[in-house]
Amino acid sequence: MPGARSQREWTPADGPLPAIYLSHGAPPLLDDGAWLRQLFAWAQALPKPRAIVIVSAHWEDAPLMLSAPGAHTPLFYDFGGFHPRYYTMKYDTPDASALAKRVAAMMPEGEPLYQHPKRGLDHGAWIPMMAMYPLGDVPVLQLSMPTQDPDALLKLGRRLAPLREEGVLIVGSGFMTHGLPFLTMENMRGLALPGWSSDFDAWVADALSRGDVDEIASFASKAPGMPYAHPTAEHFVPVFVALGAADDPEAPARTVIDGFQLGLAKRSFEVR
Repeated sequence: MPGARSQREWTPADGPLPAIYLSHGAPPLLDDGAWLRQLFAWAQALPKPRAIVIVSAHWEDAPLMLSAPGAHTPLFYDFGGFHPRYYTMKYDTPDASALAKRVAAMMPEGEPLYQHPKRGLDHGAWIPMMAMYPLGDVPVLQLSMPTQDPDALLKLGRRLAPLREEGVLIVGSGFMTHGLPFLTMENMRGLALPGWSSDFDAWVADALSRGDVDEIASFASKAPGMPYAHPTAEHFVPVFVALGAADDPEAPARTVIDGFQLGLAKRSFEVR
């Protein structure tokens, strides 16, 4: 892609990169031209990062673990029921060993962080990164999500925050609504939007615009559309990693992508 090849690389003069939360979709995202263009345009609006650290909804593990950092580590195809071609896709990224050492050094003494010997990027990481950085020329490292507790994830984001000043893009990857069991055929065909999805999305958008982290952290008990919007919380709570990595978690977030796909909210934002 010509735009990807000409993208300017980050320099210290650019200042810290943002931290972002993105809705990562599923393998068919790669066939959704409009969504691909949105993600690619987002990446193009930023200088190309020196490296990327992702916390994905699809890797919950404690103590903290890092994905295998070697170049060309095979992807983790952690999905089922899709066309066979998705299981043959590759996203070969450069060696991330230096980044792994840097991340390990940022963790508090006494809190172990382990290096997984084989685990590659899961679809919560490689699908959106393939859309944003299709050349696969940026080192990408995945960090497991050790808990669903908002306060703990805010603290994790805070530990990672200094990486932004080094040209590293910090990514929380989930899906703004993820009530898969409650979708109907009308929702899937785009004929009707679930009220629980649109209500939850509007509530989050308002709280993000006000920087109300306490309100967002109370999503399980206060957000409209619950528990249908998130029967389990793993696709929402990466929000707190991104917010924690901001200079001021209570500053208003900037929504970059909104709208819905198959009835699920695609809202994605950045914070600085």
